[in-house]
Amino acid sequence: MSAPKADLVVGDDGRTRCAWGANDAEYSRYHDEEWGTPMRDPVRLFEKLCLEGFQAGLSWITILRRRPAFREVFLGFDPVLVAAMDEHDVERLLGDTRIIRHRGKIEATIQNARATLALDRPIDELLWSFAPPARDAPFTAFADVPATTPESTAMSAELRRRGFRFVGPTTMYALMQASGMVDDHLEGCFRSTRSR
Repeated sequence: MSAPKADLVVGDDGRTRCAWGANDAEYSRYHDEEWGTPMRDPVRLFEKLCLEGFQAGLSWITILRRRPAFREVFLGFDPVLVAAMDEHDVERLLGDTRIIRHRGKIEATIQNARATLALDRPIDELLWSFAPPARDAPFTAFADVPATTPESTAMSAELRRRGFRFVGPTTMYALMQASGMVDDHLEGCFRSTRSR
């Protein structure tokens, strides 16, 4: 069974892709090159964890368009450098219109860097330990894609226990999707590993 027509689109390049990744050039690039691609680099995973937290309550395109500025102000998301940030940095970032100026999310990013440095194993190992087994069949409609899973709920609980913030189960499932722990490209999308 293939995805409903509204959930898949054929782009000008002739490729069938998830509809959410077709209406904006930046979204298309992200869909085609990043989303769902397995990522294990610890700094990039820390960045995704933080940016997914910033996305809470907003659209992902808002974050994606501001990602270069986020990378600049959070020093490439190097946990060592971010962990050293202080209240002066928080105040400076609250005045930077290029990013999302939410005190709680800015402070959470700094706290999450400190929590990352306190881990007893690399963050990539910890996060990937919650990756679920591959599904037998792909989703055929966006309505089938869950907002949370038992694995994202367990990841959230463990991260919270370790002092991380803005890491709820829905946010952690978005992280799993973005970093390729799960493949939620719909059946028929050229990026789906089960459509090849």
